[in-house]
Amino acid sequence: MTVTLMWEAAAAEGCGPRLLDWAREQQLPAAPRRLEFLIAPGDRVLVISWWEAPYDAEPPELPDPPEELVRRQVHRWRFVSVSVES
Repeated sequence: MTVTLMWEAAAAEGCGPRLLDWAREQQLPAAPRRLEFLIAPGDRVLVISWWEAPYDAEPPELPDPPEELVRRQVHRWRFVSVSVES
């Protein structure tokens, strides 16, 4: 089974690039199957990681960024992959 973790943070005013750099510099204690970094309007940074694990496993997640980089609490979601289509 593949569990997918989504981590989304909204950057403080003018801190979007710094928040993205911070997220990319974080070292997870184990390597996910896949790790993707995305940005969106409003200086939002999204990190998606795929893990070979059951839904209730506790794979490593990105920590909360320093308070000065964000304008609100980090949002986190968990999903299970059911298919990949091209």
